[in-house]
Amino acid sequence: MRRKLMLAGTVATALVLSGCLGQQQASDAGKNADAKDVKLTITSNSVQGGKNDLGAKWIEDWVIPEFTKQQKAKGVNVTVKFDGVGVDDAEYKAKVALDFGTDIGGDVIEMDGIWLGEFAQGGQVRPLADVVGKDKVDAWDGWSQIPDAVQELGNFEGKRYGVPQGTDGRVLFFNKKLFAQVGLPADWQPTSWDEITAAALSLKSLPGVTPIQLNAGTAMTEATTMQGVLPLLVGTGSEIFADGKWQGDTKNTRSVLDFYQQVYKGGLGDPVLQQEAKGRDKSFELFAKNKIGILMESDYFWRSVLDPTDGVAKMADRDTAVGWAKIPAMTPGSGVNGQDFVSMSGGGIRVVNPKTEYPQQAWELVRFMSSAAATKAYLAGSAQVTARKDVNKEVLASDPMLDFIATEVLPITRYRPGLADYPKVSTALQQATADVIAGKSAEDAAAAYHDALVKAVGQDAVASG
Repeated sequence: MRRKLMLAGTVATALVLSGCLGQQQASDAGKNADAKDVKLTITSNSVQGGKNDLGAKWIEDWVIPEFTKQQKAKGVNVTVKFDGVGVDDAEYKAKVALDFGTDIGGDVIEMDGIWLGEFAQGGQVRPLADVVGKDKVDAWDGWSQIPDAVQELGNFEGKRYGVPQGTDGRVLFFNKKLFAQVGLPADWQPTSWDEITAAALSLKSLPGVTPIQLNAGTAMTEATTMQGVLPLLVGTGSEIFADGKWQGDTKNTRSVLDFYQQVYKGGLGDPVLQQEAKGRDKSFELFAKNKIGILMESDYFWRSVLDPTDGVAKMADRDTAVGWAKIPAMTPGSGVNGQDFVSMSGGGIRVVNPKTEYPQQAWELVRFMSSAAATKAYLAGSAQVTARKDVNKEVLASDPMLDFIATEVLPITRYRPGLADYPKVSTALQQATADVIAGKSAEDAAAAYHDALVKAVGQDAVASG
């Protein structure tokens, strides 16, 4: 059965990528708007006792009963079914593609924001304004609680397709104890890449300490791209996909690879670590043991890796020994939109299936799941960055690091382009950094990356210069 599901999903994904499923027609926004008996399904890659257990429990034990009760008070009998899957992301994506194409998908679908552009271009998802009506969408008061930058997670080509479920942010973490030993400040905030390397050079004098961990190479896969290349690239003033083209051998790309060269040829980072299968996990352990001075990571590193009680690399004195700083642009004002500081984020979104029989009720369910009350119920007292400013202000008050992400980082963040070719581009970027740590010059690595990119996505889709 599992093999059949995977095969069907693979076929469906191929159809989506090639556009063979065709452009779906947007549903009638007013269809069944006054229905008193409604059936809805929520599709999510979560299952109790398995993957994303907390999300599944929240949907089944809180969302469904609370939404049903709310609707009953309005005179509407709603039956909500939970289509929880709990498989690896690629298999779930294939299932969603199959569901969109065969009229069997959920009315409300949770998915990774990075898939949005691909599904939108294939016509499998439609702008919310088309599915439920522009006035209905724009009237939701929840938008005012989601930073504009975070809303981009659910946007494609200037149109709203979904509501962000949650998000994160990337910063520079640093060891205050090591900084103190070389006279660096506990409130360190670099304003340029040169100031990062200057701090790393100071840390180089400490025996047994790797000054900076900057994810690189192919062994770290997407961590290299998201926790290394892309934050640096937006710091040069350009995103990886801009004006309809991918960044190839451009000045921006060369600047990023030159920074990698400074770190690894300059002895500021450990090139061997980048090639190890478990290199990223090892870097976490080394940081927790005061053996790495600076590390670029997401807030996951703080809340799940270094957590003194439940972390995978527990750091008993985390709250006093670890500092954090925004990632600076290459030089002040050189970031995207003229920003002094930059970041990258990821996250999921909720979309309304264009084929739903109940577009208004499905949109109401999305709004309900994205409300402040529902978001707090999902957190169940834990501290985690959400897409909502009001919830973050309340639940992160006692965690200065996560509050920093919510207030300082989310307003300036960027997201990966949700396009089908992105994985190929990411792989090529990873190889470019691997070439640098193996000894190639930034220029040669950029040229090789450009050639690989042209082969992967075509000459017309690659920028140079």
